[in-house]
Amino acid sequence: MAARRLGPDEEALWARVRATVRAIPGRKVAAASPERLPLPAPVKGVAAPSVPTPPPSHARREPGHTLDGGWDRRLAGGVVAPDRTIDLHGHTLASAHAALEMGLGQALMHGDRVILLVTGKPPRPESQRPHARGAIRAAIPDWLRLSAFSGAIAAVRNAHPRHGGAGALYVVLRRRR
Repeated sequence: MAARRLGPDEEALWARVRATVRAIPGRKVAAASPERLPLPAPVKGVAAPSVPTPPPSHARREPGHTLDGGWDRRLAGGVVAPDRTIDLHGHTLASAHAALEMGLGQALMHGDRVILLVTGKPPRPESQRPHARGAIRAAIPDWLRLSAFSGAIAAVRNAHPRHGGAGALYVVLRRRR
């Protein structure tokens, strides 16, 4: 990549950037002049590509999507008894989200492994109700992904009919190490 001279507006911007930089204590500062920086020549009508930022090293892990076959068979068969139930019936979206976070925190404190999350059944396609139904159920995946406890979630599965079927979910927490 060939170096080019900076224009007046780029020079001013570069001066503002330089003014915000401070040397690390105990290290010498190398003079970084804009003439030494290789910059691509601008192309009219084409935006410069953005550089993706790496995720922070402390990034949260998202809830897992897989369990071993034994877990999946036991959950699908309704054999696993939930350690805790979080019932979100009758809540607003805000209070349901708070109840979910509180319930997940309590489950982790007590070492629970399987949570039955009762959300209510999603609306039927033929439903003619004047108000929206299933808003809490629709928000659950996002809430779990963005939760402070998302790294502790191993998987989310539909509940067996004995535990609520389409109106509930199993949230399986990771084993403590």
